[in-house]
Amino acid sequence: MSDLLGIGASGLRAYSRALSTIGDNIANAQTPGYARRTLELQESQAGSNMPLYRSSVKPGGVAISGITRSVDAWLIEDSRISSGDAERAATRLGWMDKVEVALSDEANGISTGLTRLFTTADQLTSDPNNRTLRAQFLQAADDVATGFRTTAGQLSGMADGISGAADASVADLNANLDALEQINIGLRKARAGSTNEAGLLDERDRLLDSIASQMGVTASFDKHGAVTLRAASGEQLVGGGQVTHVGVTTAADGRLSFSIGGDAFAPATGGLAGLGQAADHVADQRAGLDTAAAQFAAQLNAAHQAGLDANGNAGQPLFTGTTAATLTAVALAPDQVAAGDVGSGNGNMLAIGGLRGANDPESVWSGRLAQQAQATTSARAQSAAAETRADAASAARFSVSEIDLDREAADLLRFQQAYSAAARTIQVARETMQALLNAV
Repeated sequence: MSDLLGIGASGLRAYSRALSTIGDNIANAQTPGYARRTLELQESQAGSNMPLYRSSVKPGGVAISGITRSVDAWLIEDSRISSGDAERAATRLGWMDKVEVALSDEANGISTGLTRLFTTADQLTSDPNNRTLRAQFLQAADDVATGFRTTAGQLSGMADGISGAADASVADLNANLDALEQINIGLRKARAGSTNEAGLLDERDRLLDSIASQMGVTASFDKHGAVTLRAASGEQLVGGGQVTHVGVTTAADGRLSFSIGGDAFAPATGGLAGLGQAADHVADQRAGLDTAAAQFAAQLNAAHQAGLDANGNAGQPLFTGTTAATLTAVALAPDQVAAGDVGSGNGNMLAIGGLRGANDPESVWSGRLAQQAQATTSARAQSAAAETRADAASAARFSVSEIDLDREAADLLRFQQAYSAAARTIQVARETMQALLNAV
């Protein structure tokens, strides 16, 4: 007769472990990165059975073959790729929104100042000796210069902010790479099918998710589950007991350069790619703003110097400075406004008013705002599409590994009953043995 005590004891051990596994699932139902665990059970070989043959009438109890995680490698990889694309698009959009705000009239008043400048010039053509209008003309010029300096300061601050964000992201990325190597060490030592191994695998996947959200990577796994991680461009980051860190440098104009182990590389996806693209966009806007400021100052200075002021003197420059950050209105008195020319008292204001057209400062600035708005709208559409794609991939991934509390409750009841049955088996074996002993 098979050993009833052994059968019952194996059942108690197995079903107690199964109940513990279900408890872990329920306790971690809301834990990010936790994959549902299942205790794998199999029939234990009876003592009289041969290794390659088991009798169908000689049960040997139940054996634990290990814990498995409910994961799908393809869905995990797809989720990581899509999350990297979404992070890149969202990071880029966040900074482009800030650029759009910085260029807006609400932030700098440049559009309003330009309009008031030319409107006042038109009014001076009919009343060139009006000192109030002359003062308003000079104030409008000062407002425009102030607006350029304000915008330059905001864009400079954004460049510093992007650089700081890149430094922090790279530091976090390198910390995750170091942690991943420690997980590799733990996985090579962990007993296969153990709770410890399952926990290490969950942490490994969490770290890979975080790294993939920062830059494109490819992962391969050995028989222990330890990972060899490479950048999408092929450079090894983690593997063979070695960790290669990522570096970032910021150029004078705010553009970012990334490296792996000192060798340059360009991330194509993830948060680092988004920061790199944002830095390029801000640098382009700063250069464009400097060009716009220089052209505006040169155009208005030339027009003003072509006229005569109220005292018959040649007009002076209205602005100094060659960049947006240094553009400053010259401190002139109302009588120094060059409204007239050699032929009339308002001829120069007529000429300044005539600057309005396809390439005047107003239209050039409006075109810049329109281009930024269009670029931001395009980035917003790309971000929305990438986010939708990432959400779908994430939902597909976690539909495999998520915890269904109804299912866990059913399994909990099933294993509680099985545990009770195993306990009853031991009790029957004890009663049977006692009856035999009493019969002697």
